[in-house]
Amino acid sequence: MTPVERFPEPATMRASEAAKPETTWSSVPHPALSGHAGLWWGLVGVAAFSFTVPFTRVAVGSFSPLFVGSARAVVAAVLAGIALSIARQHWPTRIQWARLAIVAGGVVIGFPLLTSFALTTVPASHGAVVIGLLPAATAVMAVLRGKERPARSFWVFAILGAVAAITFATLQNGGLGQLHWSDLLLFGAVLSAAIGYAEGGLLARELGAWQTVSWALILAAPLMIAFTIISIVQRPQTGTAVEWLAFAYLAVVSMFLGFFAWYRGLAIGPMAQVSQVQLAQPVMSILWAALILNEQLGWATIIGGIAVIACAALAVRTRLNRKQPQ
Repeated sequence: MTPVERFPEPATMRASEAAKPETTWSSVPHPALSGHAGLWWGLVGVAAFSFTVPFTRVAVGSFSPLFVGSARAVVAAVLAGIALSIARQHWPTRIQWARLAIVAGGVVIGFPLLTSFALTTVPASHGAVVIGLLPAATAVMAVLRGKERPARSFWVFAILGAVAAITFATLQNGGLGQLHWSDLLLFGAVLSAAIGYAEGGLLARELGAWQTVSWALILAAPLMIAFTIISIVQRPQTGTAVEWLAFAYLAVVSMFLGFFAWYRGLAIGPMAQVSQVQLAQPVMSILWAALILNEQLGWATIIGGIAVIACAALAVRTRLNRKQPQ
């Protein structure tokens, strides 16, 4: 996904000019930027996202998972509306709105809600290992959506990653075949996010990257507002200062600001190298779970994390290597 930031267009712009592709600052390399600037911006974005799982675990300690999953999207939608208004972005077309619904369903609605409910019963480190499958899952969805023909090894590594994640989840629950409902929610979250990211990657070429996320937040806002109201009606949402801070981070950084750094890194590039920085996210999440939540990291978590992340890395690299010569 290549983010682009568009300058406001004059109201008097001729129709012939409107049909031309817009010039974007992100498409022109900035002379002051070093060769590693894209990687550093990408790392900042990934570092921001890496706190999502442990902070979700903190937030659901007192707040209902429905509130954590929906209210954070409402806050982010307000910020998105402000950003879109300041940048004077044009409204998407009907077809783009339909595609934005897919992005919103996966990234704004599916992933936050499913992970919030799942993390009420499983440790953050456990969730981070299963979600470590996301880079490979996103690559698979991008291949299917873009009708690519990757090497056979790509599918081998993607399947091995899924098997490793499932094996880890079942062993953590007492033996093979013992998947917990929370694991099913986590796998559903991975699938939702992968679909949303893959469609968003294509749509970002037309709307711009941060604009795509912002419009998806706006589109999902009515439903998420309704969910937020329902959660508050069910029971008052009260928590400690730490839990409110964790929720604020999820709303402001995980759902909104983190995307700015991530997409800025992809814009500077090189995109193939920057995108692989995402593979460090589950490692960071497991580390934060141990340092912030004092979770004990057993050998199963360590070995499971290494297996899932390694398979995801091989799948992503296999796809990138296949695409580069073309």
